[in-house]
Amino acid sequence: MSGTALFAGDLSLDATMGIPHVPGPDEKLRVTSFAEAPGGVVTNAAVAAHRSGLDVRLLLRVGDDIASRAVPPLLHAEGLTLEVEEGQGALCRAMILVDPGGEKRLILYPGHSMYPTVAQAKRVSLGGVSWLHTAIYEPEAAALLIERCRAAHVPFSIDLEPVTFRDGIDTLARHIAGAETVFCNSRAADRLGGDPVKTLEALGAKSVVLTQGPAGASWCGQGKVLSVSAPKVDIEDTTGAGDCLAGWFVAETLRGAGPRDALRMAVAAATWSCTRLGAQASFPRRTDIAGSIPS
Repeated sequence: MSGTALFAGDLSLDATMGIPHVPGPDEKLRVTSFAEAPGGVVTNAAVAAHRSGLDVRLLLRVGDDIASRAVPPLLHAEGLTLEVEEGQGALCRAMILVDPGGEKRLILYPGHSMYPTVAQAKRVSLGGVSWLHTAIYEPEAAALLIERCRAAHVPFSIDLEPVTFRDGIDTLARHIAGAETVFCNSRAADRLGGDPVKTLEALGAKSVVLTQGPAGASWCGQGKVLSVSAPKVDIEDTTGAGDCLAGWFVAETLRGAGPRDALRMAVAAATWSCTRLGAQASFPRRTDIAGSIPS
């Protein structure tokens, strides 16, 4: 299997700052490091997949502010094929504070760029698309796009963000049904409670990838659980590691890798990204992780 993956979702401008400690009230704190770059859960995954060597199309919505004009050219320079609709408003902004242990605290202004419009979901061509990856930040547009993929027999995956099912996971039942893979981080798993894999499979997910931070990740499907431990590294910044893992897993799957081999590559890439500051700036290329693939 090979081809082009369509990524549909959020775009932000991220400012990542290393901090010596969490500031107290009215404390002025000088940061120890700083990085500014495009971000967004799905956009990050698209960049990671492209860095692995996959042909990527990225469906986005932007606003009409300075950041909306400045950020897309950076993604185009990366080599991604962009399909962008412009509206009125500001691009999403994220401020990410990273403590000395590499853990992050994220402040988000959603802005105008969290998801493509319904009109974009209707008109985007699925010609040549072998996979869709998305997060459900706009339920109606996402449902329409996913239904088109089902009708065209295009496999799709979902990044399950906790904010997208505040009113219960059943609100995403129409999106999850038939998903080839649902990526579920520890926060989403905690919100699901009980047995998150069983819950998602009951809604129609064919497989679930549980990301477990420094412990690695597990692929669950067809009655099997395949676990991959993460290599031991010095963590600088965990921002975007889960997005990196999702992008690499999709890319390896499209190359024909089985779940275990795809997960091994994805965990290696995500772990490598944690050794550097920022999200996209830290994502590896294939040559970067050669020799560091976990068993």
